[in-house]
Amino acid sequence: MTITDTTTPAAGATSRRLTTAKAMVDAIAQEMERDPSVVYLGEDVGAYGGIFSSTTGLLDRFGPDRVLDTPISETAFIGLGIGAAVEGMRPIVELMFADFMGVCLDQIYNHMAKIHFESGGNVTVPMVLTTAVGGGYSDGAQHSQCLWGTFAHLPGMKVVVPSNPADAKGLMTAAIRDDNPVVYMFHKGVMGLPWMAKNPRATAAVPDGEHVVPIGKAAVAREGSDVTVVTVSLSVHHALDVAEKLAGEDISVEVLDLRSLVPLDREAILASVAKTGRLVVVDEDYLSFGMSGEVVATVTDHDPTMLKAPVQRVAAPDVPIPYSHVLEYAVLPRPERIEAAVRQAVTG
Repeated sequence: MTITDTTTPAAGATSRRLTTAKAMVDAIAQEMERDPSVVYLGEDVGAYGGIFSSTTGLLDRFGPDRVLDTPISETAFIGLGIGAAVEGMRPIVELMFADFMGVCLDQIYNHMAKIHFESGGNVTVPMVLTTAVGGGYSDGAQHSQCLWGTFAHLPGMKVVVPSNPADAKGLMTAAIRDDNPVVYMFHKGVMGLPWMAKNPRATAAVPDGEHVVPIGKAAVAREGSDVTVVTVSLSVHHALDVAEKLAGEDISVEVLDLRSLVPLDREAILASVAKTGRLVVVDEDYLSFGMSGEVVATVTDHDPTMLKAPVQRVAAPDVPIPYSHVLEYAVLPRPERIEAAVRQAVTG
């Protein structure tokens, strides 16, 4: 299916200020209205509206035949979604936390991701797997990981990670319409939930009507000339905070929001680093074998002489995410660590 880029709103287009959570619901509702084959299923997605408000109001609007509360059996309901997808529907299946992939990875990787390949391209799996990621609110080692690097490492699935309300709507629309399985990963810290730490950018203008952000196209969240910060999700907000602070010291930070890990917009990474000559990669996922290494390799495989200084990587160390608030903040890529890395990249 061809996806039209409507990232730039048409002249005269209207918008509303929405939280990221409400922007997601807006996209899902519009696609459910447009296409009767779109259904949503998962734990607490019906009357409760999703524990991160990802489905609020959908049950009342579309009924229990299209918004299905499931038992606590991820293997079963993800398998249900896969079966529905190969039979011509477009299910959205919510895995409550990305950490829970451990109980259902067989369905995700050995079936959802591989059926198209194993069928010689004759069977498609137009399915969206949504899941919440990220730490910062003391929910422990089994509810606080990002793990997008794990999903991106396994071929056969697209992986998108929105950082703001408009992208949340646009990427959701693109994911639902895509004929490939898409893993849609939303960070709790960007959803605009009242019980999370306040994030002023979690509420922003979202275009009314159809809004599509092409999967695999990064966005420059802030232009700069001295150093490039490549990141995704909540870390985009942290990087923007650092960039605004350092602008007062005449340090110009460019922030590149990847938006998608698969496909990865390598051209955007190279274009930004070619301009600044310095690279900081910020990743709330684990340091080893993940996104940060892939971004760095994108540059060094192309032309390591682009770099004026050693690359700085700010990521979660290879340890479980602690429950203690103090220890949790110590391992997460918070603004203090990002600022130190930017300063190191600029000054050497």
